Amino acid sequence: MSQLDPLNPGASETPCKHGLPDMVESDMEKPLLGVGNAKHASSYDLSCGDTVGILGTGDFSRSLAIRLLHSGFKVVIGSRNPRRSSGLFPEEVEVVLQEEAVKRVELLFVAMFRDHYSTLSKFSEELSGKVLVDVSNNLETNLHRQSNAEYLASLFPKCHVVKGFNVVSAWALQSGPKDGNKQVLICSNSPEAKNHVVSIARRMGFIPVDMGALCSAGEIENIPLRLLPLWKIPVILTICLFTFFYCYNFVRGVLHPYLVENKNEFYKMPVKVVNTSIPCVSYVLLSLVYLPGILAAFYQLHYGTKYRRFPDWLDEWLRLRKQIGLASFYCASLHAVYSLCLPMRRSARFQILNDAVKQVKLNVSSSWQEEEVWRMEIYVSLGIMALCALSLLAITSLPSIGNSLNWREFRFIQSKLGFVALIIATLHTLTFGWKRAFDRTHYKFYLPPTYTLTLLLPFIIILAKLVLFLPCVNLSLMRIRRGWEKGQCVTFSHVQELSETSSNV
Repeated sequence: MSQLDPLNPGASETPCKHGLPDMVESDMEKPLLGVGNAKHASSYDLSCGDTVGILGTGDFSRSLAIRLLHSGFKVVIGSRNPRRSSGLFPEEVEVVLQEEAVKRVELLFVAMFRDHYSTLSKFSEELSGKVLVDVSNNLETNLHRQSNAEYLASLFPKCHVVKGFNVVSAWALQSGPKDGNKQVLICSNSPEAKNHVVSIARRMGFIPVDMGALCSAGEIENIPLRLLPLWKIPVILTICLFTFFYCYNFVRGVLHPYLVENKNEFYKMPVKVVNTSIPCVSYVLLSLVYLPGILAAFYQLHYGTKYRRFPDWLDEWLRLRKQIGLASFYCASLHAVYSLCLPMRRSARFQILNDAVKQVKLNVSSSWQEEEVWRMEIYVSLGIMALCALSLLAITSLPSIGNSLNWREFRFIQSKLGFVALIIATLHTLTFGWKRAFDRTHYKFYLPPTYTLTLLLPFIIILAKLVLFLPCVNLSLMRIRRGWEKGQCVTFSHVQELSETSSNV
C-alpha cells in the first residue's frame, strides 16, 4: 500500500491491503500547515482554543490531556467519577461526567480498554455523527479477529471512528515530539474525520502518516506489540555460532588437557574460552554481512538481468544485513573488553609468577622473543583498527546519522569501508595464528585451531570480490544493473564513462 496524502480525502478510497507503507523519516516530509484542498476546509479546520474530549482517566489519558493543553486546545475529560479523577489532571482541564463530555464535544479520544467500549452504548444518540479516536492497544498481536477500532465502529455505526496515537507512548506525549517517536499512524473510513485528527496531530508537533481505510487498524495495533521483529534471526544466528565455537574451544582448550595431560583447566571457562569464542562469532557475522551481496551479484551475472527476483532466502538475508552487522560489532566490543580484562585475572597473575620462578631456576636472564613481540604488536594494532572501522559502520547505521548522509556517502561507508574492515579483521586473525597453523601440537584431538575455521568464509568472500573487481566482470555487472539483459540488443553510448563511474558491490 503506497503512502497516502493526509490532506487528500480521496486517498482513503484506495482498496486496503494489509501492509505498511514506508514511514516518514524526516521533518522535511512534514506538510505545511494550511496546505490542502480548499473544498475540504470545512468545520474540521482547527483554530486555537478548540475543545477536545477524552473518555477515560488512565495514564495515557492524563499524558494526552497535558499535550493537548500545551498545543493550545481546551480539554474536557469524561469520567465516571469526576470528583475522584479531577485531582489527577491540571487545573485547566475540565473533568465532568461522561454524558456531559459526550454532549459538549464533537471529537472524543476513547482512552479506554476494549472491554469497556460497550459501557458507552447508552450514549449512542449523543455520539451520533461525532468523531471517535481509538487510541487503544491489545496485550497480544492479533488477539481478536476484529481490530479494536473496527469493533468500536461496529458498536457505533453512526460515528466516524479514527484509529490513531496508539503508537505514541505516554512518555512521548508528556516529553513532546522532540524526545521520542514523531510519527502518528492514522486510518479511518471518513476522510473528513481523518483530516481532523491529522490537523490535531500536526498541532501537537507530530508527523501524521495516513494509513488509509479503517481496515489498516489491525496492522497499526500490532506495531507497538512487536519486539524487534528484524532481530530474531540475527540473534538466533549469533547464539548458535557462539554455542558452536564455545563447545569447540572447550573441547580443545579444557577437555583435551584434562583427558590427555591430566590438567585441571576448567577455570578458563568463564573468561578465556568465552574470549576465544566471541571474536570468531564477530568475524563470521561480519563475513555474513557481505556474502549475500556477492551471491546477488553472481546471481545477476548468471541470469543476465536485474529483473529476475532473488530467492526468498537471499532477499531476506539482504534485508537483515544491518542487524547482522550490529551483532558483529557487539561481539567485537565484547572481545575488546574481555581482552583488556585478561591480565586482571588471578590465574594470569599466578601464571606470571610461575614463569618467573622457572626462569630463575633455569638461570635465564632474559626471555625476550623478538618474533613474538612483533607478532603481538601487529596483532593488537590491527585489532584496534578493525574495531574502529566496525564502530564507524555501527554509528552510520543509526537513523539519525544515516539520514544526514547522502546515498553515495552512506554506500561508501557501508560497502567499501565495510569491506576494508573485513580485510583488516582477516589480517588481525592471520597475525594471531602466525605459524601456529602449521604446528602439529596445536591440533588437539586432530581438531584445527579455531581461527583456521573462521578464515575459510572470509577468504571465499575476498576472492569473489576480487573476481568482481575485474574490469570485464565489473562492466558486465554494471550494464546489467542499468537495464541491459542477456539476449537483448542494448547500446550504451558512454561505455568508457560507465566503466569509470561504476561502483562495486
